[in-house]
Amino acid sequence: MGHTSARQPHHPLWTRASHGLNLLVLIVMAASGLQIYNANPVFGGRGGATVPELLTLGGWLAGGRDWHFGFMGLYALNLGLWLALLIQRRRRRLGELGDLTALKTSASAPRRRLSAHRLVYTLMLIVLAFSLISGLAMYKPAQFWWLTSLFAFAEPLGVNSWQALRVSHLATIPAMVLLVVAHIVLSWRVGGLRLLRAMAL
Repeated sequence: MGHTSARQPHHPLWTRASHGLNLLVLIVMAASGLQIYNANPVFGGRGGATVPELLTLGGWLAGGRDWHFGFMGLYALNLGLWLALLIQRRRRRLGELGDLTALKTSASAPRRRLSAHRLVYTLMLIVLAFSLISGLAMYKPAQFWWLTSLFAFAEPLGVNSWQALRVSHLATIPAMVLLVVAHIVLSWRVGGLRLLRAMAL
């Protein structure tokens, strides 16, 4: 692991600042989203199970919406920046000779860990993009009716498209928590404390 970590470059200042901004925005969006959820739980209707107030932001429905939609523009701008970087810099790594192949065939354990680290980070961006798309469909269902209609796949199971949309949007929170944990663990295994510090300090 020492040999692998020695090869890790120190992240530029703008990258480290963006990591901190990403974390702040994600915390605000998740906490305010859970506040909105508490007003009308996805499961069980208005009398359904809610999340502890400690995990919410806004104090009430209107407050949660203010925080959520207030940060949505920053969330979308930041996500767009990272998706642009992904397309520009990582598309070859995901190709035939890139991370997917290395994860399957490489005999080097450090190489496989590095590939898994990059793929998890890419998957994080995909989940965040899905969260934004599903959030827009909930925010403006009349204007983005075609987005809402994509969730009609659940209707044969007796679940209407709006409920499927709400469940899918809520599911991005635990999905991101798991991916962030995986990202931190893999960062540690790839570059140890040096890489974790280089990402934020």
